[in-house]
Amino acid sequence: MSMDMRTQELADRLEIAALLARYTYAIDSGRWDLLDEVFSRDAVIDYSSSGGIRGSRDEVKAWLAEVLTHWPSRLHLVGAAYIDFGDGEARVVAPFTDTLAPTREMVAATTEGFLHGGGHYHHRMLRTPDGWRSTELVEEQSWRTVC
Repeated sequence: MSMDMRTQELADRLEIAALLARYTYAIDSGRWDLLDEVFSRDAVIDYSSSGGIRGSRDEVKAWLAEVLTHWPSRLHLVGAAYIDFGDGEARVVAPFTDTLAPTREMVAATTEGFLHGGGHYHHRMLRTPDGWRSTELVEEQSWRTVC
């Protein structure tokens, strides 16, 4: 692999890592329009493994805005992503954990309404004129605890 190719791959990996961070920030902050900078217009997003919907970017944005009002305090952490480049795209598997809290107030961890979970995000990404975008996200929910 030439130096130029290695440099491009490093730049791509950094951009994809930033995209994953943008995704979690959009979800945790409720800034749904930031998801336009994560997903392509025709993306398919599948949250069915956690009881959510499978739909288009705009359908999922509307659904998230509605359902996540029940958990005003949210924190998603994404671990080191496995990124495989090939055939003009990137396949990304990123482990995550999340905490959804029913209030922003200080309460006991056993307060009713807390959700804690984790699993893997499976993205298919393409480089676009605006940078890397996810064209498909499948959430693989591995575990969930409810208080």
